[in-house]
Amino acid sequence: MKLLFEKSVQGRRCAILPTCDVPETALPERFARQAAPKLPELSETDISRHYTALCGQVHGVNSGFYPLGSCTMKYNPRIDEEMAALPGFADIHPLSPAHAAAGCREVLGTAKQYLCQIAGMDDMTFQPAAGAHGEFTGVLLIKQYHDSRGDKGRTKIIVPDSAHGTNPATAAMCGYEVVNIASAPDGCVDLDALRGALGADTAGLMLTNPNTVGLFDENILEITRLVHEAGGLCYYDGANLNAVMGVVRPGDMGFDCIHMNLHKTFATPHGGGGPGAGAVGCKAFLRDFLPRSALMEGGNGIQVRSFGGNFLVVVRALTYLLTLGREGIPEAAQNAVLNANYLMSQIKGSFAPAYDRVCMHEFVLDLSAFKKEAGVSALDVAKALIDYGMHPPTMYFPLIVHEALMLEPTETEDKETLDGAAAVFRTLYEQGHSDPAALQTAPHHTPIGRPDEVQAARHPVVRWEAT
Repeated sequence: MKLLFEKSVQGRRCAILPTCDVPETALPERFARQAAPKLPELSETDISRHYTALCGQVHGVNSGFYPLGSCTMKYNPRIDEEMAALPGFADIHPLSPAHAAAGCREVLGTAKQYLCQIAGMDDMTFQPAAGAHGEFTGVLLIKQYHDSRGDKGRTKIIVPDSAHGTNPATAAMCGYEVVNIASAPDGCVDLDALRGALGADTAGLMLTNPNTVGLFDENILEITRLVHEAGGLCYYDGANLNAVMGVVRPGDMGFDCIHMNLHKTFATPHGGGGPGAGAVGCKAFLRDFLPRSALMEGGNGIQVRSFGGNFLVVVRALTYLLTLGREGIPEAAQNAVLNANYLMSQIKGSFAPAYDRVCMHEFVLDLSAFKKEAGVSALDVAKALIDYGMHPPTMYFPLIVHEALMLEPTETEDKETLDGAAAVFRTLYEQGHSDPAALQTAPHHTPIGRPDEVQAARHPVVRWEAT
């Protein structure tokens, strides 16, 4: 479709300004433009139709099924948005005096109380702006703890090979050497590999449970015990908290600190890169290392972001918590697990799960055999799903599963949607054997087919240049 600049018609307008009723004042010459700005000239109808057409080309949770594994793209209640839009929250200045921000402080304090209870932690900061930023803050807590004890020899962070890519990046950014350990055949942590990696130089372990292939590690208490016995600390990546919130607490699993993706788990729309919030919780012995905060009682650690973080994300999270309540939070987690297992059971007669066992909130399909049989890759299947009004699942992740498609249906999808999605997967499986070329050239009903994604990532064109 054409850009607004390409639709521009000289002299066309969409606004009528009233006659000026105050004296006009000319700007000093040094502030005046030397040439008129190059802006599109359009009618209100032109603009309305343009952005309506753009909306039709964007797939979101409100458009259709969005099973993006590891991302928890669930529907978020509108009431959360309404609360975040209240003027007392939306318009508060970050430098407001304490008496003028009393309501905001109460939101932060109440959210901290509830989230610490869910996580099994003793204190929390809301400064981090996103999940990876929360990881960075959490590992800094570990670093400050060891430094405060003069334990300078702990230079390594252990990260399983199924971890999110941000985990090793975070550890490296914090100055640690990353020790990668392989998964066992069941997709969980290999205890022998963990024992072999532990030592006097171990600062900590980064882990999420359930893990990236959607499995709950039954050895979690043994894992955290081994790390603690070696003198290290255990960091919980909260990316998969949606599966266990209100059911089991990371703090009770033996973790010392955690980041929570409030935008994923507690109801802030986060497609397109934001907004996010990576709240970081910790046990009492790490409390003093939490970032300083102007709005909350907190620690004396390194400030990682301006002011109190993305406050309106916390407002949404608290609204979500209050709406669901003590009974609703675990019910949401249980429904997420139910939906994932139901969808996997409906699909696995065609495409094979990487681990054919009860999963948690997400599962991974392994299309290696399908690619050998039909010559159709996981990428081809993902692209073909677009023609059926479905957002593709996460592709080629985690790396320990070849030809991987990772699906997370979330708890907000109904049975009819899951049945329809399973039917599409079965159709594509059959089509891959009867007409593989149709999948290899998909999608067929989109404005563009398959862009050069490598070129787009390495050399993005993000602005229009007038000719």
